[in-house]
Amino acid sequence: MAETTQSRTTVAEVMAELAELDDPKTRAVNEKHGDDHGVNLGKLRALAKRLKTQQELACRLWETGDTAARLLALLICRPKAFGRDELNAMLREARTPKVHDWLVNYVVKKNPHCEELRLAWYADPDPVVASAGWALTTERVAKKPEGLDLAGLLDVVEAEMKDAPDRLQWAMNHCLAQIGIEHEEHRSRALDIGERLEVLKDYPTSPGCTSPFVPVWINEMVSRQRAE
Repeated sequence: MAETTQSRTTVAEVMAELAELDDPKTRAVNEKHGDDHGVNLGKLRALAKRLKTQQELACRLWETGDTAARLLALLICRPKAFGRDELNAMLREARTPKVHDWLVNYVVKKNPHCEELRLAWYADPDPVVASAGWALTTERVAKKPEGLDLAGLLDVVEAEMKDAPDRLQWAMNHCLAQIGIEHEEHRSRALDIGERLEVLKDYPTSPGCTSPFVPVWINEMVSRQRAE
């Protein structure tokens, strides 16, 4: 069988291409958000499209520890191919926000161990790990709420969100909003919690974007649903 171009792709070749794509201006913008890479994400996605799915290459790119390489790895991997312990280790290594976000959304959510990991991460003492558990919980609130204790989630948010570290606070806030948006029977309590805690009340919001302040967020999304 003839060797394909894809099979000849090496980590060194990919890393060289990523280095060529690195732009100082892009890096400066990304670093303000805690992401230490300078590759335009559109160009990164174009590279991933060309490489297509390559699980072995993805794993080797992840092992480099380079942020751009890890983002690319998450785009060319097979999400269902990872074991539970692999994903747990990867999340604990994913300290930059974009890598963390893509790992949860592009890989863990599509993996058969997703629910196990949600339960394991949700109450983890590491707030960054716990934020992943809350992100997965928010997904269930919206798409598969059966079996979730929504009142219990509101209890935890009410008690802990105000003083939670930034990443965890943001994830809890999103969960609170989603409960209020999707579940009318819990909406008044979600609104009340948001009003009293005032989390992200003064967060700067660009024109045309929805404020992350929960009372505004819930009311705007519910209004849109009723208008449809």
